Amino acid sequence: MASAGCILVIDDDLPIRRALKNALQEVAVRVIEASTGAEGIDLAATQQPDLVVLDLGLPDASGADVCREIRRFAVMPIVVLSARHDEYDKVQLLNLGADDYVTKPFSTIELLARVNAQLRRASAQRAIPPEGPITIGELSIDIARRVLMRDGQPVHLTPIEWNLLRALVLAAGRTLTHRQLFESVWGRQFGDPQQYLRVHVTNLRRKIESQPASPRFLVTEPGVGYRFEATP
Repeated sequence: MASAGCILVIDDDLPIRRALKNALQEVAVRVIEASTGAEGIDLAATQQPDLVVLDLGLPDASGADVCREIRRFAVMPIVVLSARHDEYDKVQLLNLGADDYVTKPFSTIELLARVNAQLRRASAQRAIPPEGPITIGELSIDIARRVLMRDGQPVHLTPIEWNLLRALVLAAGRTLTHRQLFESVWGRQFGDPQQYLRVHVTNLRRKIESQPASPRFLVTEPGVGYRFEATP
C-alpha cells in the first residue's frame, strides 16, 4: 500500500475523526486532526501534510471555502467527505481543487482505496521529470517536444488534441471536470464544455486506445469529466 508521512483530517465530528484516524494510520506515519475549517487551514499551512481528508459540514466555514483556501498555497491531494450525493456538488468541489469525493456512508476499504490512489498519483507526479518522454503501457508521451508514440509508431495529434492530452497526463489519476478541461484547452469560460470535449475526446481515443469503445487510458467520469489512467 502507498504510505504518507502525514495526513490531515478536517471534521467536526469526534467519533468520525477517531474512526478516520484509526483507518488512516494504516497508510500514514502520522494523522493530525482539526475540528474547524480555520484550524484545518492553519494545520495545512504549517504542517504541510501529504494529503487532506476534508468534511464539508464544518461549524465555522463551508468545506468549499476551506478547499479553496488550501488551494491558494498547497498542492497536496484533497479528498472530500460529504453526505450529499448531488452531482453538482461533486463538480463544484472538483472545480475548486478537490481531487476526489467520497459520499457518506462509506466503507473504510473504499476510503483507503481512494486515499492510496491519490497518494500514488501525487508520488508519480513528483517522480515525472519535467523533460523527456513518459512511458505508459504502449504509449510514449513527450510533453515538451509534443511527440506521441504508440507501439513505437508516431501518432499525429491536432493542437487541440495535444493540449487536451497534456492537461490530462499532467493530472494523471485525477478527474478533471468538463469546465477545467475547457478552460485549460480553449482558455475561455463561455460555451458548452461537454459538447466541445465530446468530439475531441472521441478523436483522441481513436488515436491512443487499442479499443476506443472500451478505453484504458482516457476514462469518462459520467456527468463530471475525464481522467487519464497512468496505470491502466
